[in-house]
Amino acid sequence: MKISVAAISLATIAVSVQGFAPQPARVSSMKLASSVDDKTEVREYFNTEGFSRWNKIYSESDEVNTVQLDIRTGHDQTIQKILNWVKDDGDIKGKTVCDCGCGVGSLAIPLAQMGAKISASDISDSMSTEASRRAKELNIRGAKFYTSDLESVKGKYNTVTCVDVAIHYPSDKMGEMIQHLCGLADDRLIISFAPKTWYYVLLKKFGELFPGPSKTTRAYLHEESFVREQLKAAGFEVAREEMTGTNFYFSRLLEARRIK
Repeated sequence: MKISVAAISLATIAVSVQGFAPQPARVSSMKLASSVDDKTEVREYFNTEGFSRWNKIYSESDEVNTVQLDIRTGHDQTIQKILNWVKDDGDIKGKTVCDCGCGVGSLAIPLAQMGAKISASDISDSMSTEASRRAKELNIRGAKFYTSDLESVKGKYNTVTCVDVAIHYPSDKMGEMIQHLCGLADDRLIISFAPKTWYYVLLKKFGELFPGPSKTTRAYLHEESFVREQLKAAGFEVAREEMTGTNFYFSRLLEARRIK
């Protein structure tokens, strides 16, 4: 992929959410950045225009452009990698899984079909409601979908998953988020994030030169070393890892298990 092509494409897709081709807020709104709460921004976006856009991406709808289709492919690859891990382990049936930032149920629903007991939440009521609708349509049992921000999720679960959500968390909040997720997990945490590398930083900066036509949420890349340090501090060690990278989606995936 040539950087020049990627830069132009990043500027046109107007996304900075659960996929990983981030589109920043418009320059004209930068003065308000300090007063805008990321959580409120994400909630409002995914309850309005963001829901319509991403519900199509996370479906089999033909009403997507080339870039959105590429993001769908990347996200599907990440989900499949997690499901492959679960299948290889062969012990998910009857286990409890907490899916934080479940979106429309892309991961929670297939895990429920494999026999897991699912508790899935999303900050967007539109997203969690759609996930519940899809599960009901497939006659899924043993899965609960509800609306909640990540910090308010409580309980203890065998596995906690948080996929394509960290892009909404600034660096100074990322550590707290990881610690909270680890506190929910008895056995393991599966988390993905957009890695902060010179290449992805460069692509993001190029994208900022060409603001898209739609306002979206802000996007944050994270140092992998920092994520690993936070997992270690919480008593977890990385057991498996993957990287998904398409033209417009990039996601680092880690499975961390609690050190006994």
